Amino acid sequence: MTLAPYGYHVRANGVRLHLLRFGGQGPRLLILPGITSPAVTWGFVAERLAPHFDVHVLDFRGRGLSFSAPGMDASLETMAADVLGILASPDWSATTVLGHSMGARVAIRAAVRDSRQMARVLLIDPPVSGPGRRSYPYPLDLYVNSIRAAVQGITAEALRAFTPTWTDEQLRLRAQWLHTCDEAAIVQAHRGFHEDDIHADIARLETPGLLMAAGRGGVISAEDRAEIRALAPHLSQCVAADAGHMIPWDDAEGFFRLLGEYLRIDLRHAPRRVA
Repeated sequence: MTLAPYGYHVRANGVRLHLLRFGGQGPRLLILPGITSPAVTWGFVAERLAPHFDVHVLDFRGRGLSFSAPGMDASLETMAADVLGILASPDWSATTVLGHSMGARVAIRAAVRDSRQMARVLLIDPPVSGPGRRSYPYPLDLYVNSIRAAVQGITAEALRAFTPTWTDEQLRLRAQWLHTCDEAAIVQAHRGFHEDDIHADIARLETPGLLMAAGRGGVISAEDRAEIRALAPHLSQCVAADAGHMIPWDDAEGFFRLLGEYLRIDLRHAPRRVA
């Protein structure tokens, strides 16, 4: 088995979407990254999952190599429709969907709209901000300023001050790919964190799955977890106690341990890369 990924494009919801596929085996697993995370930045997670799943990682519209255009709709509803367009193919039956942050919110909305192709959802620290609730703790300027710096050219070392727990490879990938994040799409997504009522979706969520919260992220509190437990008692819950919002980057082994415990597979050891 080779773990070397390859990219491909599909047409879904009227646009071209790019995905990375890792040469894994087993049922399909679709990874939905966060607000400024192109697919390639999730490679280290996909590699660890590939011995157990046929792993595909999505570039959301306005990010990476997917469709991007001035004035495009990059709302939660539209991104969920993109995902459902991908899952509509018979090849995607019984798919496990893993979403982080914004991607987790998209997974929730997509599952509520049509869960027929989803076997389960793995929700990694989704923002629970929304109308009448506390703000998402990471300000829009943090994203916009970093994207503008990347458009001008930014080094991995310059990013290290903001993400000291990341590996050299992760920093290099972020420095290389952050400029592909369309600023307007990121503004829409961040605004949606405050305008879209994700709790109304959670209350309608019937798909089984896992909610993993970051212990140090400030995104999901103990009170939030209790509310979600009442809204969706069928969701398992766990806490990555030593991680911030970027859980796999902050504490990779803790993330894989918790995920493996839920999936009942051993994710403790990284597979050997094949050149």
